[in-house]
Amino acid sequence: MRSSNPVFSRRGFSRDNGYAGFNAAPQAGAPATGANPYAQGTAANPYATNPYAQPDAQYGAPQAPARTGAMTIDDVVTRTAITLGTVVLGAVLAWALLPVDEANLGKSYGIAIGAALVAFVLSLVQSFKRRPVPALIVSYAAFEGVFLGVISSAVSTYIGPGVVMQAVMGTMCVFAGVLLAYKMRWIRVTRRFYGFVMAAAMGFMLLMVVNLLFAVFGGGDGLGFRSGGLGILFGVIGIILGACFLALDFKQVEDGIAYGAPREESWLAAFGLTMTLVWIYLEMLRLLSILSGDD
Repeated sequence: MRSSNPVFSRRGFSRDNGYAGFNAAPQAGAPATGANPYAQGTAANPYATNPYAQPDAQYGAPQAPARTGAMTIDDVVTRTAITLGTVVLGAVLAWALLPVDEANLGKSYGIAIGAALVAFVLSLVQSFKRRPVPALIVSYAAFEGVFLGVISSAVSTYIGPGVVMQAVMGTMCVFAGVLLAYKMRWIRVTRRFYGFVMAAAMGFMLLMVVNLLFAVFGGGDGLGFRSGGLGILFGVIGIILGACFLALDFKQVEDGIAYGAPREESWLAAFGLTMTLVWIYLEMLRLLSILSGDD
């Protein structure tokens, strides 16, 4: 299973290009295996459905992975709570210790931008590592929290004190809604769904980079993608993309648990979910800020 989130991208597709998490069609003459990825006695490539299967030392046939030390939903929930809790703690401390009044605005913004850059670098480092490093993940969450705390404080001070709480509630509603839709199978994560989301995300990010370049070198708001009617439209698109990322992340977690992923992988699940929720919160905050400014 492959997620939109860069920390999940190492899994990729199976060896025969089937979508991991879905059974590949059995080879000619091989008995169907049904939905059980650990079924034995088939000539089909077991790695197409179970990325955690291990070869048997005596016969060379793959075995189901040992369940001892396998990732569970409790592990994912616990690690996600730790990571998100670190983000919230960092945000609260930044809000309290880095004021955004006229005397300290430049300093606070400078620290926030520095924290965002450090968080970005830490996320890249973790994304390219073969194993999760909890210290890196928690550090990322702390620096991301500092950035979010300053930005949220600025929005609350200069746009409206209720916008931040609305953005938090909106993010929670998106999470709950996508989780419900995923559990009810109203959202089905397939290769086509993944391809559509990734294409839309790349197009979205490309437009945002172009808009940023125009804003830096041309002044103003660039191409206007972050203000007015276009800003509202792209804010909604950003939130929808975040919701799609959540569905992909839920599928990644579900497959990891079903296929007996090692318990340490729950840190990657927590990392990915945190990154997606930060994305949704920032897009929600931006959208509500535009709407509040238009009132």
